[in-house]
Amino acid sequence: MGKNENLDEEMTVELNLEDGTTVVCAIITILDVEGQDYIVLLPLDENGENEDGEVWFYRYSENPDDPNEEPELGFIDSDEEYEAVADAFDEYLDGVEFDEIIEGEE
Repeated sequence: MGKNENLDEEMTVELNLEDGTTVVCAIITILDVEGQDYIVLLPLDENGENEDGEVWFYRYSENPDDPNEEPELGFIDSDEEYEAVADAFDEYLDGVEFDEIIEGEE
């Protein structure tokens, strides 16, 4: 079965930041923009919450030859690329209720 078994549980990923800290992020979605996949992450605090609604975008790639290998996340290094991903995410949000992602926030 693989990837889709755990969709009921919130999918999270640990990001190691350049300053040596680790942040747990909820995976909101993976977007395809002009043939490149991007992952949208919601950074969580130690209580598993996100207060400010800020999301992070990264390039996302999996090794097609080895589905068990950890996916690679890469920085988006141009403003144009970032804007394209942000626009795609806005369209994604139009299709879902963001409130469902951040449960219990008033």
